[in-house]
Amino acid sequence: MFRPDEKVLRFIKKNPDRAAIKLVRNDTVLAERNPYKMMPLASTVKIIVAIEYAAQAARGQIDSDERVSLAELEKFYVPNTDGGAHPAWLESVADKIQDHQITIREIAKGMISYSSNANTEWLCEKLGLDNINARLDSLDVKRHTKIHYLVSALFVGKEKFPHLHGKALETALRAMPEEAYIQATVEIHAKLKQDTSYKKKVGDLSLRIQKVWSDRLPRSTVAEYVGIMRKINSRTYFDAHTQHYLDDVMEYPLKNPANQRWLAHAGMKGGSTAFVLTKALYATDKKGNKTELAYFINDLSFLENLYLQMSMNQFELKILTSPSFREKVRKSLME
Repeated sequence: MFRPDEKVLRFIKKNPDRAAIKLVRNDTVLAERNPYKMMPLASTVKIIVAIEYAAQAARGQIDSDERVSLAELEKFYVPNTDGGAHPAWLESVADKIQDHQITIREIAKGMISYSSNANTEWLCEKLGLDNINARLDSLDVKRHTKIHYLVSALFVGKEKFPHLHGKALETALRAMPEEAYIQATVEIHAKLKQDTSYKKKVGDLSLRIQKVWSDRLPRSTVAEYVGIMRKINSRTYFDAHTQHYLDDVMEYPLKNPANQRWLAHAGMKGGSTAFVLTKALYATDKKGNKTELAYFINDLSFLENLYLQMSMNQFELKILTSPSFREKVRKSLME
C-alpha cells in the first residue's frame, strides 16, 4: 500500500493526460508536468476574485465592513450543489451575523475558507465580472479563459434547452459557443437575483450534464497559478494595503495554532467537482523558505476522486516539510 502523500504523486506520474503540476521552492522549479495544459479550475478560480476584492477594498472602491443581508446571498445558494459549504460557513460566522446581515469581509473569507459558491456569485456582481477578468491582465496571466458566474452556469440547460434531457442536452450544451454560454450565465444570474423561485428547479443535473458544467468552468494552467501564488508570497508585488486585505482572506490556515508555530505566511485554495480536483497554495516558513505549488487533475472517476481527496493534505504537508519527499517529487516528475 502506498502512503497518502505518495498516492497523489503516483497518480500524477501515471496519468500525464489527466494531471498537471508545478512546484517552486525558493525560486527554483523543483518539478513540473504539463505546466501549460489548460484545465478546469473549479473553485481555485476564486483566488482571482479574492485578489480583486483586496484591490478594491484597498482603494476604497468597496467598504469591506459594509453589511449585506443574508437574503441577498441566499438568492444564489442552490442546495445540494456545493457539498454543504454555504450552510457550514453560515454556522461558522453565527456570532458575526447581526440583524441577518454579514460584512463583505466575512463574505470574501467564506468564499475562500469554506468555498461558498453563493458568496462567490454575489461577490462577482459586487466587484464586477469585467473588473475580475481585467485583473487577469494586470496580473499578466496569459492563459486563462473568461471567468463567469459559476452558480448560474448550473441552469444553462434549463434556461436554453428546457425540453432536452440526457444525451441530447449534453450535445446541445457542448455545442454552445463560449460567448453564448457566458451570456446565458449573465441572464440567469439576473433571474436568480430577481426571482427566488427560479432556483427551485435546476433541471437535468445528471452526471452527464454535470460533466459539461465541469468541463466549461474557467480554465487555466498550473504555471499561471504558481505565478499568482508567487506574487502573493513575495509580499512585494501588491501594495501594502492590498496585501493586508489579501492576507485576511487567503491566510486562513494560520488560524490553526499548530501552523502558526512553523509558518510565517500560508494561503491556499482548492477546488473540486465530481470529476476535477485542483489546488494552488503558497507558504513561507519561519526559516524564510518559500514554496509555491499548483496541481490540477481532471476526468476522475468517483473512486479516484475520493481516493485522492483523502490524500491531498498529506501530500501538500510533506512537500512543505520534508526535503526527502521534495526530492522524491523532483525525481519522479523530472527525470
